[in-house]
Amino acid sequence: MPKSTAQTSDKLTPVLGVTAAAMLVAALYMIFLWVPNESTMGVVQRIFYFHVPSAATSWVAFFVGGVAAVRYLVSRDPRLDDLSVACNETGLVFCIVNLVTGAFWAKPIWGIWWAWDARGTSAMLLAVIYIGYLILRQSVDEPSQRAVVCAVVSICGMVDIPIIYMANRWWRTQHPAPVIGGGGLDANMGMVLGFATLALLTLLWYIVRQRRKLAEMQRETEGLRQMIHALAG
Repeated sequence: MPKSTAQTSDKLTPVLGVTAAAMLVAALYMIFLWVPNESTMGVVQRIFYFHVPSAATSWVAFFVGGVAAVRYLVSRDPRLDDLSVACNETGLVFCIVNLVTGAFWAKPIWGIWWAWDARGTSAMLLAVIYIGYLILRQSVDEPSQRAVVCAVVSICGMVDIPIIYMANRWWRTQHPAPVIGGGGLDANMGMVLGFATLALLTLLWYIVRQRRKLAEMQRETEGLRQMIHALAG
């Protein structure tokens, strides 16, 4: 008898959880004990291994959520709305981690907690967009209307991602020039950065799968409630 999607999901999700946990422990070891201090900034530079991977992970989540939103508008398949909300809600957590770690890094290096430069401001705008997205999901009662409105907001948020990425290339910003891929990053530091990013992406995959299951259950419960109200009426 062929295995159902739910059965496959139930077997894969715990494996992802254990893998993500193991990778996070290994990443913490590499960040705090293995990789050397950066010569100019010292120990505070280690925030880099949280700040950059959390940003990249949030972008992946928002991009997948945006693509799911586009597909929902075309097909009106509610499962795509489930995927979109799972990605966007999880991505917002990583986006906030990126903003907070950026502030803690900025204070000792720049002397200020926050600089209203192009990259920082567009990153904050991204978080505001998805906070609005979650507020809309609680404000609109009709499921299909809610999914359509939120899909549009999700697509708008996805458009902000390339602006954030290119901000320190297009404008003069407080953020430094790109060091990744430009030969300005030590090989060991690049290895730790890559591994930390992979660990967070694995964690993202695990959380999104769990959150999507919850979204499916919420949608089914909402459908049953509406059916009961219709029968009672």
